[in-house]
Amino acid sequence: MNLTGRLDSFSGTFTKNFITFALGLIINCINGFFVHIYFKSQVFQRDPRYVLYIHLVINDIIMLTACVMLHILTYSVPLGFGTCHVLLLIGIITNKNSPLNLAGMAIERYISVCRPLHHTQICTVRRTYALIGLIWAISSISALTDVFIVLVKRPMLVFSKGVICHSTSLYNTPENKAHRVVVQVVTLSFVFLTVIITYLKVFFAARVASTATKDSARKVRSTILLHGVQLLICMLSYVAPFFNLLAIHLPASRNNIYFSSFLVTNVLPRLLSPLIYGVRDQRFSSHIKLYFSCKCCKAKKVKQVPQVHTRFK
Repeated sequence: MNLTGRLDSFSGTFTKNFITFALGLIINCINGFFVHIYFKSQVFQRDPRYVLYIHLVINDIIMLTACVMLHILTYSVPLGFGTCHVLLLIGIITNKNSPLNLAGMAIERYISVCRPLHHTQICTVRRTYALIGLIWAISSISALTDVFIVLVKRPMLVFSKGVICHSTSLYNTPENKAHRVVVQVVTLSFVFLTVIITYLKVFFAARVASTATKDSARKVRSTILLHGVQLLICMLSYVAPFFNLLAIHLPASRNNIYFSSFLVTNVLPRLLSPLIYGVRDQRFSSHIKLYFSCKCCKAKKVKQVPQVHTRFK
């Protein structure tokens, strides 16, 4: 996000805040529509695959809302330690949730092909909710560790009236930096290995399977590849340091570079990942088409109802 927003002109500040708010609202409305489709059908709510998918969508809605609020507030008012940390923690926790959720979706697809007889016993809705709870617990512990380190190493920062509300500015002790590197390496390594291993397992299972199973395995393999693409989209947040490096060499365009970095790394990924998966999935896309067709039919019926004029004498 733009850490130096108050150096912009009024028109520049208004334009950036308007773009941020408009994009955030549009993306959340699109993702909110996916959530609406999910809760309108009991079929999705009984399938662990779609439970994990809609958790990813809701997680992105929460993350985007926190990021947009934080971005706009940094232009408007000086944030205190408490407000800044609450919004930062929400953004950091939800950001860590996304790759872990993708790993869970890849494992579920692997079990559906390679362990089909045990799929209904292993991948239940109750266990899926338990996995989601575990994902939130892991991400929360990781994020809160940074806060505890700051409270121990720099307790006076708590009483600061105004802070630069950015994770790299607040959590800048050597211990925070080491913790951040370890968590990122472990998390991304785990998720990458999970996606690669599940893809290879499904690939080899398809080679020795029957024709009907091969078709199913081919679809699952494509889905896991899509999870890899979604993971790359989630990793756009890690290109922010390159934008910061560019801003150092181009100080005249620093604010615009920071703003572009915010859009690329925080806003746009929240649309692309759920949209690509939701539209590509045949069952989900068919429900979307059915929803719009029903709306159109209702609208036509309302237009075709003849108007009855009554004359009172």
